[in-house]
Amino acid sequence: MDYVIFGIEKSKKKALDIILIDDLISRQSITIRDASAIDIKKDMQYVLIEGDEMAIKKAVELFEKENFKREPVKEAEKIYRKIKEQEDNAAAGVGFIFG
Repeated sequence: MDYVIFGIEKSKKKALDIILIDDLISRQSITIRDASAIDIKKDMQYVLIEGDEMAIKKAVELFEKENFKREPVKEAEKIYRKIKEQEDNAAAGVGFIFG
């Protein structure tokens, strides 16, 4: 599965919401995290979109049209790992509770 991560200023939430309701993009796995939630000292949100190649290409087009910054590969990998680690920890916690 391919993925892309964008850094979005919190003040641009309305433009983000419009992109995320696109039919193709909305059917992908979308995760939004505040930078502070993943131990990054920036006043922004990160949007992770995982899905098929065509959806990722369309997302890149729409996000770049709004001048949203695609995270560089190295930074995107770090952010991706932190988000996935949080998801894994949450899943393990739920498994422990309902185990």
